[in-house]
Amino acid sequence: MMHNAFKAAFGREPVDVCAAMLAPDFIINLAGVPHQMRGREVWKHGMEAMRRGFPDMQAHIEDIFGSGDRVAARLTFRGTHKGEFQGIPATGRAVEYTSIEIYRISGGLIAEEWICTDMLTLMQQIGSPAPSKP
Repeated sequence: MMHNAFKAAFGREPVDVCAAMLAPDFIINLAGVPHQMRGREVWKHGMEAMRRGFPDMQAHIEDIFGSGDRVAARLTFRGTHKGEFQGIPATGRAVEYTSIEIYRISGGLIAEEWICTDMLTLMQQIGSPAPSKP
């Protein structure tokens, strides 16, 4: 199931097709974000932002395995910064970064995700300065 979900999301299936693989009350847990986010619409907004910023982004599955209702994946993302992303205008720079992700499956749908993406590497590659130390 997760292979198909990654293929749809990064193979340029319409966002609504991808969101249909999510439970209606889908739960999003992002590293560094102090609260959960919920729902297909929130996920769609995030995916659309990634697609605008990196329209050629591809997810390469390095490792994937499951146990019970959980699936874990180590992914390498590669693409080109061709559109605005998090306030940074397109730079045309190639990017590559890693993400460790865990998904919970329920009723044949993706019910919850825990995402730990190397956003620091991504943001540095498109020219965002490293955060200052306190």
